[in-house]
Amino acid sequence: MSRIGKKEIILPDGVTVSVSEDNIVSVNGTLGSLSQQIDKSISVVSEGNIIKLLRSGDSPTEKAKHGLYRSLIANMVDGVSKGFSKDLEIKGVGYKAQKQGNKLVLNLGFSHPVEVVEEDNIKLECPTVTQIKVSGIDKQKVGQVAAKIRSIRPVEPYHGYGVRYANEQVLRKVGKTAAKGKK
Repeated sequence: MSRIGKKEIILPDGVTVSVSEDNIVSVNGTLGSLSQQIDKSISVVSEGNIIKLLRSGDSPTEKAKHGLYRSLIANMVDGVSKGFSKDLEIKGVGYKAQKQGNKLVLNLGFSHPVEVVEEDNIKLECPTVTQIKVSGIDKQKVGQVAAKIRSIRPVEPYHGYGVRYANEQVLRKVGKTAAKGKK
């Protein structure tokens, strides 16, 4: 049995979970609501403030889906109660970010500024000109928007310029040294 799938999901105060006849799990909380289609081989059982997932068979695909859907529902519960966020840093001479209305304007060394528009349920913030905070209730969307912003100017390995995650370790390469000793 899946170790992740066996774990129970404990609902915090203010969070409700409902399952429709079409196997659509809806999670409502203080920050919003999310829903997810669940495979027919997985059943969701609600006992008070505890959610359990049960599977019908023992095939490898059903075992994998058991853990997958448990993780997805647990992330939905965390999202509507606490929310998710990713922090990005900008490094480089003249590189900066500004918030203008519902757009994030990035100056990253191109001949033009790059604009990123806020998506639904995703909030973009700039605490400083070199920091970006992406937050929302959907973990997948938060990670996707952060990866999209990072892909605009990935970190280059020689000087470390570009957009990176706040805790990302960048492997730096040594520059050319062949001509230094010659005369």
